[in-house]
Amino acid sequence: MKVPVLARIRSRFQSLAKDQQLLLSALALVVGIVAAFGAVVFREMISFVQAGAFGSPTEHLASLAASLPSWHLVLAPALAGLVVGLFVQFALRDRRPLSVPEVIEASAIHGGRMTLRDGLFSALVSAISIGGGASVGREGPAIHLGSALASACGGAFKLNRSQSRIIIGAGAASAIAASFNAPFAGVFFAHEVIIGHYALPAFAPVAIASITGTVISRIYFGDFPAFIISRHEITSYLEMPAFALLGVVCALAAITFIRLVPLVQDLHTRLKIPCWGSPVIGGVLVGVMALWFPEVLGVGYEATDKALKGEYLLTALVALAVAKLLASAICLGSGFGGGVVSPSLFVGAMVGGAFGALAAVPFPELASSLGAYAITGMGAMAAAVLGAPVSTTLMIFELTGDYQLTVAVLIAVVIAMIFVRVLHGPSYFLHMLRRRGLELRGGHDVGALVTIVAADLMRDDHVVMASSEGLPALRENLLSAPHGEVFVEDDRGFVGRLMLSDVGPSAYDTSGDGDVTVGDFVVAKELYVYRNDPLQTIVEIFASTEDSLLAVLNSEDDRHVVGCLHERDAIRAEAAYAKALERLRDEEH
Repeated sequence: MKVPVLARIRSRFQSLAKDQQLLLSALALVVGIVAAFGAVVFREMISFVQAGAFGSPTEHLASLAASLPSWHLVLAPALAGLVVGLFVQFALRDRRPLSVPEVIEASAIHGGRMTLRDGLFSALVSAISIGGGASVGREGPAIHLGSALASACGGAFKLNRSQSRIIIGAGAASAIAASFNAPFAGVFFAHEVIIGHYALPAFAPVAIASITGTVISRIYFGDFPAFIISRHEITSYLEMPAFALLGVVCALAAITFIRLVPLVQDLHTRLKIPCWGSPVIGGVLVGVMALWFPEVLGVGYEATDKALKGEYLLTALVALAVAKLLASAICLGSGFGGGVVSPSLFVGAMVGGAFGALAAVPFPELASSLGAYAITGMGAMAAAVLGAPVSTTLMIFELTGDYQLTVAVLIAVVIAMIFVRVLHGPSYFLHMLRRRGLELRGGHDVGALVTIVAADLMRDDHVVMASSEGLPALRENLLSAPHGEVFVEDDRGFVGRLMLSDVGPSAYDTSGDGDVTVGDFVVAKELYVYRNDPLQTIVEIFASTEDSLLAVLNSEDDRHVVGCLHERDAIRAEAAYAKALERLRDEEH
């Protein structure tokens, strides 16, 4: 009797050892540990740099900066900018620090595969930036580092595309949970922003990594959230319209921030400032701003905490919101490494507190505390900038433990998200990817649907004639052309397409051959695509015409014919695309 029992137990363990979900969950535990320690080391690197730049690793940088001489406040971020600029110029491949947008790109395009070298170097650049006083956040670089470390772990185990995407999401979850001491926010941020779906196969590994990151953070830093928030109560549910209006204000602030960063980038490009010099200029400008507003230096958690506790007056709240908005846009736009989470929370808290002060004027008996409005503004602003309404709302709930206040935050978040979507479009992360030519909806896997363009489908059995050639040559080419059509070019490129029916009576009447050329008969001039046009454009053009053949041109600047495209090839490609899309949808549910 014992032998069959032992055999069944052995068989059970063997089947468990082969269970991919179990193995992925076990790897997620390792990833959670590695990514959390990466976040811890990253924060220690920031403290080390800050101690050298300002004389102390304290989290209360604003109070420290207020006691330093003016030259020190300007020189420290300027020197940090010089080091960052030289590092970016000569060490980073794309000459820019990497953060969350690149993690989204890796998930959506590259199947969850990232380069560990880029992750480590970008973390170093960001640590120098933040420790040197740049007005940026530390969570974005920590997420990128955690995801890069996770990708390295996944690469060692030869994971497939779907598993690799889950693993970098697990790395991101661990990093953000370790940063905020908020495991639920880590889980949902990874699903919402990085992976792009909430499929059950991904949930367990991501949750394991997030919990692991939280535990390690609490062991190392103590069981303290990112912000110490006092108890705030909503005075009356009649305030809910005010919180909805706050969502609109935060949406406008978020749109301003999202658009300011590219404007600064474009300004540096137009002025032809060298890559290494841009952060120096940004550092000087932020240092000068710090002479009046030292709160803009670094991540700014000290000032955010004060706003949440209601310690600022209306004028200070407005001034700090504007100053931080400008300082962060200058730093990010000039090439400093860092993220947008902390600046979004800072500005949102200031905007919320200022709105609360104004809202209390007409109805003081119904108004909640400034802290309640600051917390709500913080959530709405961050959700609108990051494009992460669920994880942001959960983070506020984890920080406050207040259900009633979370309802107000949710109202403001929803309104802010709607207005940003209508008035602007994508979140900050997706907007930055769009500027590089990537139209993504988040971390949804579109790379598996290999982007099909005309160059992938075109044939080379076409016939091209010069517009100056005569009819005898046209007749000969039309008889031998595989598709019964010829493409016509002149010195500037594509002119149009010719079929036998386009020539009319001249097709058989040779008496007028000396009076006309091929170019005189061209009618169909719009039947073409460029070699990099996507499948959707090709299908739309075929749908608008009865012709079954298109010319493929090299580019808008070089309009010469490089191939031809038949309708049946486009139909086959579209069918293959639909099957691949259906397969991905099944995988994500």
